Amino acid sequence: MLMMATAKIDQEDGPCCPICLEQFNIPKQLPCAHSFCEKCLQSHITTEATKCKTLRCIQCPICRNSTSPSIKDRPTSEWASLFPTNIVLQSVLATKSKVDRMCDACNLEGVSVPAGGFCVVCKEVMCADCLKFHRKQKMLKDHAILALDELACNPENVLKLAEGFTCSEHHGEDIKYYCEDHKVPCCGTCFFQDHKICFKVIDLKEELPTLLRKCMPEEIIANMKNIEMHLKKFVEINEICVNNLQPQVARMTDQIREIKKKINIILYELEERVRTEGNRIYKEEVIRKQEENHQCLSIIHAVKNSHYLFEAVNKYGSNLQKFLMAEKMKSQLHSYCNLVGEKYEKTETMTFEVNFAHSIQSILSLSLPELGTVATTAIYNTLPLIYLRRPAKNYQVEKVDVIDLQVPIGNNPCYFDITFLPDDKLMLADDNNQCILLSSAYQFITSYSLPGKPGNICGLEDQEVAVSLLNQNKILILSVVGDVFTPVRRIVTNYNCNGIAAAGNGEMVVNGYCNNNKSQWFLVTKKGDVKYLHQYDSQNYKDNYVALNNMKTRVYVSVYNMNSLLCFDMDGRKQFTYSPDNLRGPSGVAVDRHDNIYVIGHISGNIHQLCTDGSVFQVITSGVPKCPLAICIHKSKDMLVITNTSNRTKLHSYQLKLI
Repeated sequence: MLMMATAKIDQEDGPCCPICLEQFNIPKQLPCAHSFCEKCLQSHITTEATKCKTLRCIQCPICRNSTSPSIKDRPTSEWASLFPTNIVLQSVLATKSKVDRMCDACNLEGVSVPAGGFCVVCKEVMCADCLKFHRKQKMLKDHAILALDELACNPENVLKLAEGFTCSEHHGEDIKYYCEDHKVPCCGTCFFQDHKICFKVIDLKEELPTLLRKCMPEEIIANMKNIEMHLKKFVEINEICVNNLQPQVARMTDQIREIKKKINIILYELEERVRTEGNRIYKEEVIRKQEENHQCLSIIHAVKNSHYLFEAVNKYGSNLQKFLMAEKMKSQLHSYCNLVGEKYEKTETMTFEVNFAHSIQSILSLSLPELGTVATTAIYNTLPLIYLRRPAKNYQVEKVDVIDLQVPIGNNPCYFDITFLPDDKLMLADDNNQCILLSSAYQFITSYSLPGKPGNICGLEDQEVAVSLLNQNKILILSVVGDVFTPVRRIVTNYNCNGIAAAGNGEMVVNGYCNNNKSQWFLVTKKGDVKYLHQYDSQNYKDNYVALNNMKTRVYVSVYNMNSLLCFDMDGRKQFTYSPDNLRGPSGVAVDRHDNIYVIGHISGNIHQLCTDGSVFQVITSGVPKCPLAICIHKSKDMLVITNTSNRTKLHSYQLKLI
């Protein structure tokens, strides 16, 4: 049986080369901070050189940023050796196993000589002869030289010695400035050549602590883990796909054998054809999936390497190092997300089946091609979108407008909930048992009469909207195409349905009261199956709202009578409880595109803006109407809209601006 080969990914494996997926052998670092084995990098350069006769630069195999060695007139066969050795990774690797370190100076001459010392100023490892020559030079004799044994197994020593990273454009010059206009660090030469007329260039010596706080290293590490988890899920799906294909081939063969008992002579050829074709497709699919997984694993290891490198710098490095590395890591994060968005948002699953002729009675009269063929079907599994986490303190909430609704249906309705639709329209649910559709300019379009009192609403895929019906244990799914509401299906549960939020793939997280001062939230599939049933305290029941984070891994529930916002993971474990004195009667809950949380204080008349860990960034009172109720966020436009029960015909809109 042909098995799919996949490299093991484990935290204990240590840093690995993204190309060969093995432990580094002389890790060479590119300016984008990605590292590769010297031989692997040279192989990549050689491949690029065969495609272009006059190769002047190469693309990083991971992020595809263009770069070239410091000495550009050397032959491409020597380019890999010209890139700096990643001494931090070397030190980390030394804790795992014995790693031979070669003299950087001799490498430039094409000779591999074991290194014995490290120059603190030049930041290079050298052999005994090069060290001897180094000490004899008048300009170099004061450079501090340390034996490699003093650096082995201790990244802290390496980082303390290398106080700052040097400029990638001007070899040997220290980074001194940061251009906020171009978001790049630069040395003195960079400043005078390229950034002298820029609006804001910061002296790092003076502003480094402030810039470092803005970088939020914890968020960078969390984002790397997020991307790594996403790519591991892709590899897992591919492995399951391939492992399921061989049993399907066997099942098809068994089907043929059953029929062959009666028509053995004719079906014998069909059996062999199915087996051959099925195995051919299976092997081709294995090869294709292996190639996909190798690419995926390459990026995973690149993320892990960045993770190792950044944690080491963040833990042991100076403030300058932390800031510079954080800037590089932020660039990496976006390139990783782009790679995932281009290649790995969807992965297909191949299935087999035999297309038999309609009339088995006439099988003897059929020729071989008419008997049956092997059919393949690709089923796409949509993976959750990746969102880079950003702290709530980067957002400022500004009041934009008060919208006077001109709705000709109902008598002064109270709008229980509101949501944006994919085409920028808004949908509201009110206490007149109506769903109201508004244009993007907040103009009334149409309405739909519900078969009961609505709880909450949420937008699903394929222009569908879910409406929970109070006291009916039902969820109504409506299709909204243009200005027409069409009921699609009803989902009946055994549980009270109130708050509702989309969980992806047509699934929904729903909450409702059960009994004994308890409420519960659960996940409902597209077919109506209930999963993940979890209870929580709610005292006397009052309509509660529910929301999910962007990765659909956290559930936020407002508990009105307990003046609390609860956060759970999908296994029902409580992550935090937010219940300050100035949050009274919490109702609507929403999450912006950076996972910051917004909860309405219906009685307290405010909006609480929280970070992902449940800590409060700010409490918004200015411009908030009396008795606000429901809230929704247009994530691509960073727009927030709320309803209220004091002046019910008014909607209040706000703009979310990054500071």
